[in-house]
Amino acid sequence: MLSALFAPQTIAVIGASRRPGKFGNVILRNLKKGGFAGRIVPVNPHAGKIMGLPCLSSLRQATDKIDLAIIIVSQPQVLQAVHDAIAAGARALIINSTGFKEVDVKGAELEEKIAEICTLRQISLLGPNCLGLLNTQHRLNILHGAAMPKTGGISMISQSSALCAAFLERMAAGDFGIAKVVSLGNKAQLSEIDMLQALGRDEDSRLIAAYLENISSGDDFVKAAEEASNKKPVIILKSAVTAAGRRAATVHSGEIISEDTAYGAAFKRAGIIRAESFSALLDYTMAFAMQPLPAGCRVLVITNAGGPGIMAVDSLVRAALQPAYMDPARAVELEGLLPAAATVYNPLDLLADAGPDRYEAAIKAAMASSNVDALLIIMADRGNDKPRETAQAIINAAGGDKPLLVSFLGGHKKGIRRLLREGGVPAYNSSEQAVSVLAAMCGYQAWRQRPPRVVTRFPVNRRRVERIIARRLRAGRFFIAEGRAKDILQAYDFQIPEGSLTLNADEAVETARRLGYPVAMKISSPDIIHKEECSGLRLGLSNRQEVLDAYDLLLLRARQQVPEARLVGVYVEKMQEPGLEVIVGMHRDPQFGPLLMFGLGGIFMEVLKDVAFYLAPITFDEAMQMLTSTRSYQSLLSGRSQKQIDLAAIARVLQKISQLATDFPEISDLEINPLLINESSSEPVVINAGITLKSG
Repeated sequence: MLSALFAPQTIAVIGASRRPGKFGNVILRNLKKGGFAGRIVPVNPHAGKIMGLPCLSSLRQATDKIDLAIIIVSQPQVLQAVHDAIAAGARALIINSTGFKEVDVKGAELEEKIAEICTLRQISLLGPNCLGLLNTQHRLNILHGAAMPKTGGISMISQSSALCAAFLERMAAGDFGIAKVVSLGNKAQLSEIDMLQALGRDEDSRLIAAYLENISSGDDFVKAAEEASNKKPVIILKSAVTAAGRRAATVHSGEIISEDTAYGAAFKRAGIIRAESFSALLDYTMAFAMQPLPAGCRVLVITNAGGPGIMAVDSLVRAALQPAYMDPARAVELEGLLPAAATVYNPLDLLADAGPDRYEAAIKAAMASSNVDALLIIMADRGNDKPRETAQAIINAAGGDKPLLVSFLGGHKKGIRRLLREGGVPAYNSSEQAVSVLAAMCGYQAWRQRPPRVVTRFPVNRRRVERIIARRLRAGRFFIAEGRAKDILQAYDFQIPEGSLTLNADEAVETARRLGYPVAMKISSPDIIHKEECSGLRLGLSNRQEVLDAYDLLLLRARQQVPEARLVGVYVEKMQEPGLEVIVGMHRDPQFGPLLMFGLGGIFMEVLKDVAFYLAPITFDEAMQMLTSTRSYQSLLSGRSQKQIDLAAIARVLQKISQLATDFPEISDLEINPLLINESSSEPVVINAGITLKSG
């Protein structure tokens, strides 16, 4: 579909220039210098020839059809250039010109008009306000200022021209080969989704790196990224992750940015390797391009310095990787080749004077060990007077089916790094960098090995929920307070304590008598979401008088503290035995849809912000991953038996929320706070809940 863009036979350069340094001159020079074998048609009304190529004063003079038109004229001339290119048979356009939605509303309107014209005629449009693209296999270089890199398997998508140029420069400095590079610009038509689809299917692209500020369509992006990630690593640096960054990106790109938590959940679902910085993007790209994926997460540190080796093992544990220990037979064999003071545990310490022989022997033993999945080699500038020979020994011993990364400490020369890179071994300035890369590699491999996604559908009473939501929407009431929220959840097989809404004190007493003491009482109002803020909750009431007093007191406090609130009554509920309180819920992100949430209550949520998110629909395995991914996971088990904390039951709750959110797009937010887990119930119990509907 994009063959006219990536592999054209005839290219028109509308706005070709004779002046060196002008965009129209640089693009023309890059096309010729890069070795493009097709026909180039410069268009310039004031020149007969440019760089020996005959010029047309207008593309309307063209007698032969063109495949691709590159438009490099001022904004007022772009629309006419588009019409001329279409008349000449162009099937793809690259608009480098600026002055569109990144500038003002008028520019945005013109951009939209051009996109509509191209879409209607099934013409591929890249840009405007973009740097261009390159395809090394086709010797096609339409990037301003970039020399044709050597051919390789790395492809790049960038929403920033500057980051695109910087990435190419760093790849060239490291002697890495490039397949394709695309500068997206304003994404008037073609977006990161189209490029992920194209590069995901492209056999020349063995790895995709990307810089994105926003995403055009969340659902389509996840599908395209997941399809690509199943075939090759997709590494993305996503900017605009803070409030200030989102404001800057909105000004930059003219788009509204989705919350970063949703991006994180989307990336996790799609198997994307997320880089937190430009340096990390380069680090990950280098390792994924040069090394195999690990079979597991057991990492052996081999070092010539004890302290840095221990620090590296600490970094492994913090990154949720497992320190590896060689098979006993291999360890004994290696001990016979090392000095008596050396250790063969983890870190495997070769001692300060370790040279090529020790490194090579240790690496070969580790490569042959079934207990080791990956290796981190530390080279400290100590007693080794043969760094080049040692680097070559590392290269000689590497090259198997296990990834090997090197961390430098000290003054090793840049030539050593280059030697390692040429041998296919990535080198980093610190063990923390290398561990971060290994964690990314292990995470991606685990995603590749995940079981097939099977989303469970629970038997539910959907019609009851439809009726409740329909009545609320007709009445223009968008918050569903606890009573009705629990009715909805009960229809979806949630465990709800016995209770009911009462409209006066006598009803409250009768309900409490029927339920059996002790009871809890809560103010009920569509305008009060958090009852604690208005003292709207009383617990452990054990007799008739306490219920009567509590009823009047709850109404009084609500009227005093929230005078504008509409008070419906008081909800009376059977008290539950104490247990572990967790918070689960859903927020519907405008880009990616239902975003599920899980966290422990109290300090874990309010202070530590230890919350896990995942996109719906969710499988049982994914729900379990949500639970175990939180830092507070061990608190679920600390001091409690497995009988008391049934993680599978909590996972089923998340699956039911996922089903409810998927079935009813009218629901914008849902929160169960708390969800109580105790021994008296086989399923977690919903203590408090609220649901918000979309208002438009």
